[in-house]
Amino acid sequence: MELPMSGQKTIDLPGHWLLARLGKRVLRPGGRELTERMLSGAGLPGADVVELAPGLGITAMAVLNRKPASYVAVEFDDDAAALTRAAVGERGRAIQGEAAHTGLPDASADVVVGEGILTMQTDAHKAEVAREAYRMLRPGGRFAIHDMVLQDGIDDDTKSEVRQALNRSIKATVDPLRAAEWRQLLTEAGFRVDAVSFAPLLLLEPRRVIADEGLLRALRFAWNVVRDHDARERVLDMRNTFRKLWSSISVGVSRLSVRGR
Repeated sequence: MELPMSGQKTIDLPGHWLLARLGKRVLRPGGRELTERMLSGAGLPGADVVELAPGLGITAMAVLNRKPASYVAVEFDDDAAALTRAAVGERGRAIQGEAAHTGLPDASADVVVGEGILTMQTDAHKAEVAREAYRMLRPGGRFAIHDMVLQDGIDDDTKSEVRQALNRSIKATVDPLRAAEWRQLLTEAGFRVDAVSFAPLLLLEPRRVIADEGLLRALRFAWNVVRDHDARERVLDMRNTFRKLWSSISVGVSRLSVRGR
């Protein structure tokens, strides 16, 4: 099966799909470790789970390993939905749809999982996705998210500069919020913030790539980067951008619960 945007040139490809083309499978900003930390606190065994924008289906497999009662992925891109469908097989299903308008019934899930999906929306669309997650969750349900976070102390000019640098390097909408802004957005959607955990943005650092991919896949990824000039320039630019922004940005996971209806 083809990856999303398989016909697009390397220089124009959104960063996450470029990394996937080069053989990287863990694409979440905090890596596998932060995903596992998020899922471990989400109460997945025996739960009805919905995942928004599953990408390659890597988190889907981590969810299914925790024995949920059911699993549904909602993916806008047809090729990505097909990849997740192949990954989960008969243990779940993947439907084509928008994160803000899934078409799934009210109060039909115990857990909604979203990794990176909110960061890659405008502020208005962030609120729409949060409200959609709230709509799908039963009383006591959980919304587990994994997104980029700006430091609360940065001013508006720095916030704008960080966003512009990320968008320019990744070639996709990347619109992180300050920690306090994330909290406000989610509480206004009806959630209570139960737990938050932060980590540095190390996605393209060698030790994180090895930890996420394993040594052999990490070496294969590195070889693919080295032998493709355009890809190498893009990957190094993304890594250098992340390094320059270390003092302003991190990644975080949160567990939110339905506050009441």
